[in-house]
Amino acid sequence: MAYKLGEVILSRDTIARRVKELADEIARDHKENGNGLVIVGILTGAVFFLTDLVRELPEDLDVRIDFMSVASYGDNTESSGVVRIFHDLKSSIEGKNVIVVEDIIDSGLTLSHLCEILKSRNPASLKICTLLDKYERRKADVKVEYCGFRIPDKFVVGYGLDYAGKWRHLKDIKYVFDDNL
Repeated sequence: MAYKLGEVILSRDTIARRVKELADEIARDHKENGNGLVIVGILTGAVFFLTDLVRELPEDLDVRIDFMSVASYGDNTESSGVVRIFHDLKSSIEGKNVIVVEDIIDSGLTLSHLCEILKSRNPASLKICTLLDKYERRKADVKVEYCGFRIPDKFVVGYGLDYAGKWRHLKDIKYVFDDNL
């Protein structure tokens, strides 16, 4: 299949405005909590979003950043349903307020599995922040406390999202389509 870039669905300016709003929501929700906040970025797609998000948080908020690498897509446009953990957290989250930062939630299967693992580590709280939500494709029940945008069921790339490693570097988020159709 020959995939090509389609139209921009979210411009860099639109993304930046929403990221600032999400950071403000997170700051309001965690301003008075003394447990500290651990932001867990899901590699590699969430790096762009996480970086912009944490830079918008106030400097007086006690924030730590950690990463996990999990995958269920490989080089496909559909989740395989098999979740693999490639990189685990470096620090304990016990007693901490944790926000998992994802680039996109599709079926929710990967995230549901990941949340079960994290809950077993006894955080004070566990919340989810995603840039994009393809809610209509949801197969697992995951509660998203902070959502950037709900998008239709189309494959997208850019701002960290990729297809087989391509197009992650794009500043806007664009649709991808099969040129053979």
